[in-house]
Amino acid sequence: MTQEERWLAKYDEIMAFMAENHRRPSKYYLEERNNWNWMRHQQKLMGKGEMKAERIEMFEKLLDLCGEYRRVNQWG
Repeated sequence: MTQEERWLAKYDEIMAFMAENHRRPSKYYLEERNNWNWMRHQQKLMGKGEMKAERIEMFEKLLDLCGEYRRVNQWG
């Protein structure tokens, strides 16, 4: 399995998770922490400009979906 195939598999896994659960992966649940760490690492790569160009558009779609599931403060 190539690095590109592993990246796409993880991307698809997280997209499926969010479609099924209607929320982002949480750092507080052990079974979701790998997905959360992967997303944070990809955000850091994108911020530093080190992410491959073909992945940027796909990852931006993932971030847009994350924005839809952003937690709303119930007290504010």
